[in-house]
Amino acid sequence: MKKNLDKTYKLSSHTLLAVCGESGDTANFAEYIQGNVRLYSVRNSQDLSPSETANFIRNELAGSLRSRKPYNVNMLVAGVDKNSGAASLYRIDYLAAMAKVPFAAHGYCAYFIYSVMDREYNEDITLEEGLVIVKKCLAALKERFIVDFPDFSIKVISASGTREYDLAQILAQN
Repeated sequence: MKKNLDKTYKLSSHTLLAVCGESGDTANFAEYIQGNVRLYSVRNSQDLSPSETANFIRNELAGSLRSRKPYNVNMLVAGVDKNSGAASLYRIDYLAAMAKVPFAAHGYCAYFIYSVMDREYNEDITLEEGLVIVKKCLAALKERFIVDFPDFSIKVISASGTREYDLAQILAQN
């Protein structure tokens, strides 16, 4: 297991894809999606919205299910629509079931942090409140999960684009 593998893929300036599943499938499918989303942007001189991106991914995954080589990939698609300014998050599983959700996690860690997110989340959350929830999720993992991951990548998508936060600064905040 690689400790520093980034399982997020930047699809556009305002959309990210996070993947988990079989390592070959995740890398192959995510790079395929990344390439096709970029190709669409070049051909049409505009980016897909997060909703359009999620629906495209769901359609491609559903098509692969009907083939002899389906992908075993679970995904989160997050982004901010440049036109409306609305943020959205979609969860897509390996069976191509898609749902728009207010918060999400995947992988083994999801079993431990969904309770924290469910308790702490509210509709009109600020960035600072979101980072506090991230700290609480990390604390729950440190206490309950048997594997100690030394590093996490925290990425925030806003109307101004995508940026990565330093974990040490977030943990140092009160």
